[in-house]
Amino acid sequence: MRKLFLRLGSALGMFAVMIGAFGAHTLRPLLTPESFSNFETGVKYHLVHSLAILGVAALLHFGRKKSLGVAGWLFAGGVVCFSGSLYLLSTREVHGLSVEWLGPITPLGGILLIVAWGLLFASTFYHYERHYKENKD
Repeated sequence: MRKLFLRLGSALGMFAVMIGAFGAHTLRPLLTPESFSNFETGVKYHLVHSLAILGVAALLHFGRKKSLGVAGWLFAGGVVCFSGSLYLLSTREVHGLSVEWLGPITPLGGILLIVAWGLLFASTFYHYERHYKENKD
């Protein structure tokens, strides 16, 4: 699972940079300042949580813990829901699609990210405490 999260985190990070560059160089003149700000928020959260997935992969090096895997998947789902909905909602004036139904998806993505951080926080106590005790003797 560690390799999976290494691959997922690095791929999501790569796409965050690509989407951010596309927004900065192509979308900025086409969007209102508010829409572009929302787009940038999506990119920031996308990139930060790509790094969080890489952190999950690093912690999995110390041992398998179900909550770490769940946190990794929640980070990924949160990126898709939160950042993905912001990308589509902020660019609707460009693509012209009806995406108002995505409004409730953004906070759902935020909740997934919050829960993922909570699981990551909780799992580190168990992992590091257990790892310390095992190596203390």
